[in-house]
Amino acid sequence: MAEEAQGEAHIPAEQPQTSEATRLPRADADPGRAGDPANSAPEGPRSPFGLIGRFGDRATFDALRRDGRRARRGPMTVTFLPGGTDVRVAYAIGRKVGPAVVRNRVRRRLREAVRDLDRTTPGGLACGAYLVSVRPEAAQRTYRELRDELGRACASVSASGEGVR
Repeated sequence: MAEEAQGEAHIPAEQPQTSEATRLPRADADPGRAGDPANSAPEGPRSPFGLIGRFGDRATFDALRRDGRRARRGPMTVTFLPGGTDVRVAYAIGRKVGPAVVRNRVRRRLREAVRDLDRTTPGGLACGAYLVSVRPEAAQRTYRELRDELGRACASVSASGEGVR
């Protein structure tokens, strides 16, 4: 009795019986992921400010090659196909530009330059599909140089009848 009074308690050695059934994942469930439902698409119209879409379908690339207007400024060529209700941009950055780290840096700079041009150009960029192709020299250009050359090329191709075919 004296030992129990000093802070020791009687703990039973038997384990209690489990009352719940063992929980197993369903056969079609991903065991490495929580069981939350898939995200649904946002409803309603998208805000027109600052949204630059992408494209990757072959028909758009074929139409750009066939009917697009081209302008070459510095280390880049911009091909533009007017039409649609939004601005869609694709980037062609070949392996000659550099390793993946360099190509991704150039792509990030170009994406931000397109967003910046869309915000700062009166009325934004003209609606349509743009294909921005770069040569290896683009990797050595600063962001400001890329943005300025991209701005001049976009202005040239989006103006009616201008641009090199």
